[in-house]
Amino acid sequence: MNNLYVKPNLLAYRGAQAVCFVMATFVFRRKFLRNEIKGVDDSYVVVANHQCALDFVNLLGATKKRLTFVLSNSFYNSLPVNGILKSLGVIPKQQFQTTVSDMKKMKAVIDSGESLVIYPAGLMCEDGVSTPIPEATYKFLKWLGADIYAARTVGTYFSKPKWTTGIRRGRTYLDIYKLLSKEQLAEMKVSQVKAEVEKALLFNAYEEQEKLQVKYKDCDDIHGLENVLYQCPNCGKEFTMFVHSRNKLRCSACGYEEHSDEFGFLHNIKGLGDELRHVPQWSKLIYDKLKEQIKENPGFSLRSGTKIHMIDYDKHKFVEVGQGTVELSGKQFNLKGSINGESVDYVIPSSKIPTLPFSPGKHFEIQHGQDIFRCVLDDGRLVMKFINALKIFYELNNPKKA
Repeated sequence: MNNLYVKPNLLAYRGAQAVCFVMATFVFRRKFLRNEIKGVDDSYVVVANHQCALDFVNLLGATKKRLTFVLSNSFYNSLPVNGILKSLGVIPKQQFQTTVSDMKKMKAVIDSGESLVIYPAGLMCEDGVSTPIPEATYKFLKWLGADIYAARTVGTYFSKPKWTTGIRRGRTYLDIYKLLSKEQLAEMKVSQVKAEVEKALLFNAYEEQEKLQVKYKDCDDIHGLENVLYQCPNCGKEFTMFVHSRNKLRCSACGYEEHSDEFGFLHNIKGLGDELRHVPQWSKLIYDKLKEQIKENPGFSLRSGTKIHMIDYDKHKFVEVGQGTVELSGKQFNLKGSINGESVDYVIPSSKIPTLPFSPGKHFEIQHGQDIFRCVLDDGRLVMKFINALKIFYELNNPKKA
């Protein structure tokens, strides 16, 4: 057996499965549409879509076989259950980049006849639309050379939206099926692998919900959504949106208002301006307006005061280590300030970074070498604008080949 592979501890794994079974059954109310990995002993790779932070709960109990999950290094090292993750054989990797060491550890799982679970998109979405899958993923899957199963989750975005806290009980679905055999994979071009994986994993949670019409407990409570939908679609002013009476998102400048229902859809009751029934319709308007602004102003940049947090590897959590300013321009971040009493002035290239780990209204994380800096902005409302600007810069810096 490959010495890079650490098999999950049987007792710890069965304990985790028991806990996840309870959550999957009574909280997520998981229903399998298909479960084609059940009883499969051969090695394989599961590629899964990512609607919420707890998607693994529904997947962990899909088979008795001990699966090896891949998790972002930031998440892995900032959780208080780090010891449990180690016993479960979880592989931490850098966000949006895979080192040679990471690749060898994942290949060792397959070479040992075991099975690997990866979430190619890396981040759960803030508006119900899946985030892009890095192009390097498809070459990596060919290199692994194992059967590929797709695990498509539906509904967990509404159970645990990125923009709020808590879990909203309601039906979720999990469809696990064989996507490609290793023989098919070997004969396919990378572009063909990409097409098959994207077809299996990319999603729009609101379009899915239109078909399913599932009710989720407290789904009409939209506190936190104002941090994603920070610009009024009627008057165009930024940071004027606020939530009142739990289910109403209103602009303090012009009075534009949308109400949420128990299915998560928005309704323009007052008739002022256009109705934007789906959150991604609104978020795309915000994105497109910012893109126009950036294209018209080549020197566009964003700047904010920030507290700087870093991972304490002994305490397994982020702790405040200093403060300063963070600025994003066309091809770089500039982080200036004081960290642990020492002055810093970091220039961090960003043109190849499609997005960052973030929490709307709170913070985003930048990786510089092995260091991860969590920027807790003085005005948390700016977080989503930073993320949108980064995505736009990436799009402009990396035009798709014709």
